[in-house]
Amino acid sequence: MWSNKVTYCLFSVSTKGNWLSRNFSLHKLSESHSILQKLCRDFAEKELMPIASQLDREHKFPEKQINKMGELGLLSINVSKKYGGAGLDTLSLALAVEEISKGCAGTGAIVSIHNCLYGSLMDSLGNHEQKEKFLRPLINNSHLGCFALSEPDAGSDVVNMSCTATRDGTNFILNGRKSWVTSASQGKVAVIFATIDKNLKHKGITAFIVPLSLPGVTIGKEEDKLGIRASSTCDVILEDVQIPQENVLGQIGDGFKIAMSQLDKARIGIAAQAVGIAQAALDLAVGYSLKRTTSGKPICQLDAVKMRLADMSLRLESARLLVWRAAICCDEQQRTTKESSMAKLFASETATFVTHSAIQILGGMGYVSDMSAERHYRDARITEIYGGVSDVHRIIIGEQLVKNYK
Repeated sequence: MWSNKVTYCLFSVSTKGNWLSRNFSLHKLSESHSILQKLCRDFAEKELMPIASQLDREHKFPEKQINKMGELGLLSINVSKKYGGAGLDTLSLALAVEEISKGCAGTGAIVSIHNCLYGSLMDSLGNHEQKEKFLRPLINNSHLGCFALSEPDAGSDVVNMSCTATRDGTNFILNGRKSWVTSASQGKVAVIFATIDKNLKHKGITAFIVPLSLPGVTIGKEEDKLGIRASSTCDVILEDVQIPQENVLGQIGDGFKIAMSQLDKARIGIAAQAVGIAQAALDLAVGYSLKRTTSGKPICQLDAVKMRLADMSLRLESARLLVWRAAICCDEQQRTTKESSMAKLFASETATFVTHSAIQILGGMGYVSDMSAERHYRDARITEIYGGVSDVHRIIIGEQLVKNYK
């Protein structure tokens, strides 16, 4: 499964020490991080960029490309080597998601959510038997895992979820409906959150490992989305689904804590996706400004265009550094709520700003589907929504700042 080149690339990264000293400087990544970045960049340019418009237009899942990324170890970036993963750090994940998202943001979403919300979660909390049954087989076969937390009436308000888990001897019976589940149509297993007692509020929420082929599990229709159309988004309906006690992930009643902690990491993945989208839009805008002429000279010589490009680049580079900082903190600290929210908030708003600006530079050509500018703009919009809308993250950051000053 692993070639010598890929093995060297994906197994030679370490992130111990100060986030600006050991691994990379302000201007340069470490050698091993750079190798991984180039691997993902080359893959995106060869395998994703040529088909990204088609995937978007046809709402087509990139099955062939996902299989190839599985062979490269990009579906198990943070999974320990013991269970067949690459055993890499969170910065490696951020670099990979950025480059893949630059090629195709929908594919970047698939890779990000699978790694952040299934692979690394199973690796960190699953026991040996669970990993052998629900993690290693997915890695070996390039299969996807899912994360089902949100519900039709419980998005950011997770505590009020209505999906229930009723004890029945040594089993739990799950009933309810989970919403906005990425890759539900293609996924094999999902971590599903349900409450064992609504009166317990957050203390009743528990995480369950649920094979999606079980009787009583129904996958709803795929949503017709504005962007990231290469990824599927569906409801998962649970009707008297029997789950054995051994499929409880972590401890009973720890589901809320598990979800909140894992979402910190997922927000780093979303932020990296946003940076990748923004970089693709900036590359397009610069390239267009060099070729498009007015009054006999390229528009890149116009001060208005220069200033717009400068603002785009400034925000993009700032967002990338915030993402890298949050990624390193994720491996060095128990919780990185503030850092992850800062990266997610700023990177997502940067993606919207940069993609909007790219359309302005392209003018009419930015508005038609013959150019990718409008696709980048549509893809960028979701990064301000999933993983917590921008308003929520401003509240989180403010609360964390006040808390740290007490």
